[in-house]
Amino acid sequence: MIFDLKSEEAKLLLNVALMATGQNRFRSAAKILAALERFRPEEASVAVANAILRISMLDFGGAVDYIDRIALPKFPSSAMLQAFKGMALIRLGRKQEAALPLSAAAEQTADPAAAQLAKDLMT
Repeated sequence: MIFDLKSEEAKLLLNVALMATGQNRFRSAAKILAALERFRPEEASVAVANAILRISMLDFGGAVDYIDRIALPKFPSSAMLQAFKGMALIRLGRKQEAALPLSAAAEQTADPAAAQLAKDLMT
């Protein structure tokens, strides 16, 4: 590989992508996340950020599709992906279907932030 992205640099770029998402600069965020996926494909946080990007763009169906087809097959134990899948399903009006991923995220103990997000979404 010609270019190596160090862990600290990847974290910085991930934070920039999330800030861009928060400022509705979706195209910029998508470009940064695409680069991160290429150079750091093993990072579940990049997949979570991609899910957040889609939800922030109000593309709830796209978020569910991305999580199901791309993210969860790579990171099946990611509670945060399950929580965001549940969030997107709720926003699509599919609350009953959201119960399964939200319950899975809420019941695990490895990621307390994901568990709390899932519990908050279930109330």
